[in-house]
Amino acid sequence: MKTDLRELLTRLETATHLPTLPHILLKLVQVCDSELSTTKDISRIIGSDPSLTTGLMRLINSGHHALPHRVTSIEQAVPHIDRNTIKNLAVSVSVYQVFSQTGDQSAAHALKQFWRHSLMCATLAQLIAQRTFYPAPDEAFLSGLLHDIGKLVLWAAFSGTESAEDLLLASEARSGTTHHEAGAWMIRQWNLQSFMADAVRYHHEPVQRVVDALPLVKIVFVANALCSETVQETDAKFKTAEQVFAFTASEVEELMSLADKEVGRVAESFGIEFGPPGTLHQSVAEKDAEKQQELVRAVRQISLLQGTLQNVLVAESEESVLEVVGQGLMVLFDVNSPFFFMYDRGRDVLVGKHGGVSSQDYLMQEFVIPVEKKTSLLAQSLSQGMPLDSFGQLGEADLSIADNQIIGLMKKEGMLCLPMIAQKQPVGVIVLGVDEAQFTGLSGEINLLKIFADQAALAIVTAGARQTRATPVQSESLTTSSAAVRKVVHEVSNPLGIIKNYLKILGLKLAKDSPAQEEIKIINEEIDRVSGIVHGLAQVSQPGEQKKEPVDINILISDLIKISHDALLMQSGIKAHLKLGSSLPLVMTDKNGLKQVFINLIKNAVEAMPEGGNIYVDTRMASDGLGTEMEEGIAGNQQYVETTIRDNGSGIPDVIKSRLFEPFVTSKGEGHAGLGLSISHDIIRGLNGTMSCESDETSGTTFKIVLPTET
Repeated sequence: MKTDLRELLTRLETATHLPTLPHILLKLVQVCDSELSTTKDISRIIGSDPSLTTGLMRLINSGHHALPHRVTSIEQAVPHIDRNTIKNLAVSVSVYQVFSQTGDQSAAHALKQFWRHSLMCATLAQLIAQRTFYPAPDEAFLSGLLHDIGKLVLWAAFSGTESAEDLLLASEARSGTTHHEAGAWMIRQWNLQSFMADAVRYHHEPVQRVVDALPLVKIVFVANALCSETVQETDAKFKTAEQVFAFTASEVEELMSLADKEVGRVAESFGIEFGPPGTLHQSVAEKDAEKQQELVRAVRQISLLQGTLQNVLVAESEESVLEVVGQGLMVLFDVNSPFFFMYDRGRDVLVGKHGGVSSQDYLMQEFVIPVEKKTSLLAQSLSQGMPLDSFGQLGEADLSIADNQIIGLMKKEGMLCLPMIAQKQPVGVIVLGVDEAQFTGLSGEINLLKIFADQAALAIVTAGARQTRATPVQSESLTTSSAAVRKVVHEVSNPLGIIKNYLKILGLKLAKDSPAQEEIKIINEEIDRVSGIVHGLAQVSQPGEQKKEPVDINILISDLIKISHDALLMQSGIKAHLKLGSSLPLVMTDKNGLKQVFINLIKNAVEAMPEGGNIYVDTRMASDGLGTEMEEGIAGNQQYVETTIRDNGSGIPDVIKSRLFEPFVTSKGEGHAGLGLSISHDIIRGLNGTMSCESDETSGTTFKIVLPTET
């Protein structure tokens, strides 16, 4: 049964994640992470792969990155795209490929053959363009690279259980279109000032129709004909090249030899191996499987890193940042007891700092290392802004007495120093104690460790900005802190976007009536809320107005309890009891702000019951006699909805209760800024509501929130 036109176009438009060889994805992620790589390095990798090229061309013509001039090569496009955006593309494709991996060796083999054929056609097209004096050989290369991209688009749009060849035939039959028509349609959507779409569309036409076509069509047609792996077709190749361009047999052989050498060189640079033509060679397949597993490990590492960085972002002080960073280093890189040295700008020294993860932290605080003299490996690392090690593999190792003392204190054979740099300014140094064998393993993760250290530096600057907001600061310090916050916000936006993308993919894979669809919807809403909070950090000095909308309080509370049950309540041995009033009117309120209030109160209740307990959440229409605060804060002749959140914990100390809603007042001890209830109280007041608290040691704590209804 053929797909109707509207469904076909929808499928083609949503086929955005095209398969890519893991060899190439790994190389691209590594290059994007390296500060030493150039846009030329990135262009070379993307420009050798049809799937990544397609993804980048979509970005260029998305409206956000549209270029004012004609784009005929990847080299023209890459300098106009932010490196983080390109890395996000690589990570997104990697994550998708890991989650959608079927483990079928024949499919992996077919993808590798497709890649080789595409690159061979691109290289031949460029050589033919140069031989025939076509003015844009790069355009010919790009057209040849994408001539069969419709095969991957149809594969992604109509994926099933068939083999690669059967799937293409089935997809073409079901869609009522061919792969060259699908590829041409997609390229037309990019609005290029080029005949590239025509070159893709007509590359399977009879030679008699092509001889009078425009040059780019003829170039790609002949390049594709010369790419055939069938030896028996050699005479046909020569004849085609002769009919279209009057090439002699020797000219064709020279072109094919040059192209074959170039494709071999590119494949070798990626570590891509090919067995005998037309066969699935077992040893090669095993190496490909190893590359796929390496990609899986890289995706896992990136996912863990992003999760740790989000925890770093919300840490409220320098001490808590260092504690999270130390724990992250242990989890991600299996490094125990990292040491921290913070840079004191006034004295130009590095000072050992308590990090909360090492039993030797109290001794580290005795170290004061001058930076200017650069006698210590730590000072050299910070001054050069690059990792250094005592084994001399990352740079010359000239150890001072202090360096040897630190190594001795860590009881390791040596150390690895990671400078923490934010806004090109020194923040400190992370010192990892490692044995030589362990360092050999870590040396492959240097770029990732450097990124982690720099993000830690940004988080420390941001935490300092939070603490100084409560007191007057110089405008220069505020500007620096705000810039750091904006950069952190930018970094966190990428993983949030990736998570949303793959929730959408997961939703498409599930049946529309699956119960999990509702949970995906709730998680999506929470990601949007988190994104809004994070972006709000960059606009602290310019708070926006609350966006109000009609909200069903009962549904909002039920959703919050549902998403917090496994991760928060069940883990703490706490049961939630809901008593939700029936037929409650809608409340005109800021939905995200109200979620923030309820989540904060639920989290506080959980923390008040470390041994487990109960949380009771009730909703009802508010009765008359709402109290003095209500009368002062809300006009009369209005209906109200009342929400109470009660726990049976230990209660709030009397010394705290009278100042409960003031900033920086907390009963939770070190590591808590005491801003949660103050912010919650301000949110409710901003919604023309009231928030009150009753608490004692016997009955626990009850928070009551009263809000006006829609009417």
